[in-house]
Amino acid sequence: MTENITAIAKFNFWNGNKLDLGFERKEYLEKVTRFSGNRLIKVLVGQRRTGKSYLLRQIVGQVIQSGVPPQNTLYINKEFVEFDFLTDYKALASLVDAYKADLKPVGKVYLFLDEIQTIEGWERLVDSYSQDFADSYELYISGSNSQMLSGELATLLSGRYVSFQIYPFSFPEFCEFKQVEQSKISYLDYLQTGALPELFHLPEPETKRHYVSAIKDTVLLRDIIQRYNIKDAKLLEDIFVYLVNNASTLVSISNIVNYFQSKNRKTNYETVANYILYIENTFLVHRTERYNIKGKEIVSGTYKFYINDLAFKNYLYSGFGYGISYLLENAVFLQIRQAGYEVFVGATRKGEIDFVAKKADHILYFQVTYLLADEQTVKREYGAFNSINDNYEKFVVSLDDIEFPSNAGIKHIQAWKLEGLL
Repeated sequence: MTENITAIAKFNFWNGNKLDLGFERKEYLEKVTRFSGNRLIKVLVGQRRTGKSYLLRQIVGQVIQSGVPPQNTLYINKEFVEFDFLTDYKALASLVDAYKADLKPVGKVYLFLDEIQTIEGWERLVDSYSQDFADSYELYISGSNSQMLSGELATLLSGRYVSFQIYPFSFPEFCEFKQVEQSKISYLDYLQTGALPELFHLPEPETKRHYVSAIKDTVLLRDIIQRYNIKDAKLLEDIFVYLVNNASTLVSISNIVNYFQSKNRKTNYETVANYILYIENTFLVHRTERYNIKGKEIVSGTYKFYINDLAFKNYLYSGFGYGISYLLENAVFLQIRQAGYEVFVGATRKGEIDFVAKKADHILYFQVTYLLADEQTVKREYGAFNSINDNYEKFVVSLDDIEFPSNAGIKHIQAWKLEGLL
């Protein structure tokens, strides 16, 4: 194992190594570090290439800045070939033992395990180390599949982990990185590009298109096709394309099945439902359920899907009909989710509300429209709230150049100022 320690040294902060920490994700760092200094397992989940690895390294840096010796930290990233020998939890345990024998850390050891879901039986090691009272460990792990903490594992680790979903850059992060003001101009730029961190280091649209396509192919192949032994890979990709191009639109699984059957594709409800679930599990898309506002219950059968990053639309399928208002609705959805709210499509007696945002006992209602261009649009967007009788705050979000006064208690907010509200 000594040769493996030598091989992975370049990925760690030992011996004065200065590693690339990337753009500092301040909000995430603050959220995660609130839970540091204890045996809770810190879990970072999210789509590939949203910056989880950089964030983990930033957390390592913060731990060291707090006074922990660098040799008390071990960072492992299963995406690098140097870690290919880590096929199961036994090999990982052997590596940790070799690291401790070689670097001789005194006191608590901080383990950072990146893309851990590719290590067979990793749950057993994490469970064991988090409860080890002979040796003290603090664990931070990341993964690209939402099911990594489901079922038996959630039961196994019950009450002993806290999870954080990592998204692409928010609009404020986008502006901070590009060093521009938060304005309508920068927001339109945000809507028409994408927020995957690496995109901002690529020089031209064609290069960005290839990069986004490679991410899509990697996720579909490695995280779905190989993991679930998918038989119809073409159907899987076509379903993803369908979801991207119908984002912000109310659909049902039956609608999607009928669509593909009308194209003479052999499929059925169970296959389509499973393929969509697999795509959701990789965080490429998010399903939003309908919520009966009066009855305070989920209405099953129809949903809206939103893509995790607008780059999939803007760089891969821009030729399909998809207006700026749909991009705006998708972006607002992501911003509300990033703020820690559960998000639903609101069902009322007379129609729908774009978003019902819930966080504990706090509820916000949102209508999203491109512009309040005429009286008919104003009446439609503000009137959507008429059948809601509670006193929770209600907002119309748009890209208008001016901010309109409240209308019957309903507030108007320009999209690029939404962060201040949430």
